[in-house]
Amino acid sequence: MTIPMFPTTVIGSWPRSNEVKKAMRDKRIGRITEEEFQVIADQAIIKILKLQEEAGIDIVSDGEQRRDNFISFVAEHLNNVQMLSVSELLEFVEDKASFEEILGTLDVPAFSMSNPAAAGKISRKKPLALNDYFFMKKYTDKAIKVALPGPYLLTRAMWVEGLSMDAYPTKEDLAVDIVQVLREELEDLIGAGVEFVQFDEPVLTELVFTQKNANRTFMCGALTAKADAEEEIAFALDLINQVTEGMLGKGTRIGVHVCRGNWSTQEEVLLRGPYYPLIPYLSKVHVDQLILEFATPRAGEIDAIHDFGGKEIGFGIVNPRTEAVETVDNIVERVQEVRKFISDDKIFLNPDCGFGTFAQRPMNSDEIAVKKLKVMAAAAKKLREMV
Repeated sequence: MTIPMFPTTVIGSWPRSNEVKKAMRDKRIGRITEEEFQVIADQAIIKILKLQEEAGIDIVSDGEQRRDNFISFVAEHLNNVQMLSVSELLEFVEDKASFEEILGTLDVPAFSMSNPAAAGKISRKKPLALNDYFFMKKYTDKAIKVALPGPYLLTRAMWVEGLSMDAYPTKEDLAVDIVQVLREELEDLIGAGVEFVQFDEPVLTELVFTQKNANRTFMCGALTAKADAEEEIAFALDLINQVTEGMLGKGTRIGVHVCRGNWSTQEEVLLRGPYYPLIPYLSKVHVDQLILEFATPRAGEIDAIHDFGGKEIGFGIVNPRTEAVETVDNIVERVQEVRKFISDDKIFLNPDCGFGTFAQRPMNSDEIAVKKLKVMAAAAKKLREMV
């Protein structure tokens, strides 16, 4: 599918309507059936696709409307995965005081926080996102992006000592099966013709920028990082390369999304720091595109991206957590800076992260999200005219 210069896209999640949020709660307690929930989600997705198209977005997503959040949804799709609430997860945390301190910084209600944990040997019970892609294809002619949790994120979140050890003595053992699950999914998506698959790996920045409680993260799980950050980063990126081995160049663009967390609207509690420490590792990741946040000063200098292996950049240019809408001129000015380091044909425009990471606590409203996307699309149009 042909896409224009400076293509616009989204990261994945979109604010769930009150109807969708209620349906999620009703499904969880058995008040409605899975089929009834899917009918409600279908209608929400059709609406969101239309909103993105009207805003001028070139590569659209389904807004992750069927997912409770960007990671926990996998529990419904995999064998032998158990959902743990925050209180249940605390039973497996040695330093409970520190963990509770981190949870206290969240803008996310505790009841909406849950974590998928491997309680036995995992395998795909049903596709993670393939059927979502088929549904979208019926309602849009645009290129489609499918977002999936990355192998490192899943490995760290799903290996819980005391629950997972019988099946997987170490998280490295679990990673073998997670890589297999994601390869199966990626093969299916490529075979179906999906235009863009994005793997989310937000925990990578936590390895670099977190000092206190460095083995804890907003993902609830992720309790298993090694003390040596470089060793852990190398492990994480090797997992990505295992997933993508032999998958590039088959007509599907593959990217990895790295941000500093999207769990709060309070900028001061989010991670900060330039990408410099990660670039030597990201340059060796076998993907087509690095999808990075740059809409806030927390992301540091743009020139960090000047040498990451000739990859495309998904340039984060609008902040999904603020109500203030960026201007066309500001976006164009920022992209002009990127053009000093990367050729025009490798620059994509997107928000820093999703607009609705957690179903019960979206980062923004429909209205603001649409306004931000329209400005981003207008900036892309202006850039095309300048080339």
